[in-house]
Amino acid sequence: MEKIEHTSVATNGINMHVASLGTGPVVLLLHGFPELWYSWRHQLLYLSSQGYHAIAPDLRGYGDTDAPASVTSYTALHIVGDLIGLLDKLGIERVFLVGHDWGAIIAWYFCLFRPDRVKALVNMSVPFLPRNPAMRPVDGFRAMFGDDYYICRFQELGVPEEDFAQIDTARLMRKFLLLRSPKPLRIPKETGVRGLRDPATLPSWLSDDDINYYAAKFNQKGFTGALNYYRCWDLNWELLAPWTGVQIKVPVKFVVGDLDLVYHIPGIKEYIHNGGFKKDVPFLQEVVVMEGVAHFLNQERAEEVGAHIYDFIKKF
Repeated sequence: MEKIEHTSVATNGINMHVASLGTGPVVLLLHGFPELWYSWRHQLLYLSSQGYHAIAPDLRGYGDTDAPASVTSYTALHIVGDLIGLLDKLGIERVFLVGHDWGAIIAWYFCLFRPDRVKALVNMSVPFLPRNPAMRPVDGFRAMFGDDYYICRFQELGVPEEDFAQIDTARLMRKFLLLRSPKPLRIPKETGVRGLRDPATLPSWLSDDDINYYAAKFNQKGFTGALNYYRCWDLNWELLAPWTGVQIKVPVKFVVGDLDLVYHIPGIKEYIHNGGFKKDVPFLQEVVVMEGVAHFLNQERAEEVGAHIYDFIKKF
């Protein structure tokens, strides 16, 4: 871990913290919620050992990267803009892109906006979700799962932040990172995150040191920047009207755990396996469903995920 280099790069009006390792073709790794560059620690080591230059930034609002105050500063256009600026500043023309959770959503947007900068994409957990011009996404989630659904809960400024503050941040990170139920994540107002299951012990793939690293960074930064991604879901929908119906035109491999809560959203499995996904992402080459694996697969099965990335990108 001490081999990993840490720098700060000025891009798109913010300073972005970047962890990197290795030399060779560039792999850009995008983390999700509630995570950090640190979620890719194993893949940084593995990919660099295979002859790649692996780069994992803290996305806007996270870790040691700046967190603008305005909610509307967290749209897909801002986040992809940060990343394009980062590549320009580092003199990198094209990358292999890897995303997980919100990082996967941002990776899809990246490929929509700037496919010219992407050699190939390995995306995890969240498939491409084509824009439905008839319905705002948050309305769709609310209709499907009700007001207690976490995405709906996260919309209100200050409310989830207050809820998160009721418990120790390390305990909160355990609750989130060790979530293994494929059922919809609901956070009722009465119980808040205190009502989420407390894992009795840590699994072999997550240590107290790991938990404490996340907790320390979120204690410094707070959760508002991270939650603002959810608050921009409907705004992204408005801004992306010009891209309605546009296909993802880069080579893609998709990896998901069979216990991932996203995989169990009604209609998602059918979309992935029955042709819808392939229609929207015509260069989709592989879909991998990992057995007995939950949402945070890049940490839970770090070696396997590293191999999945490498086996795909080495073809290009």
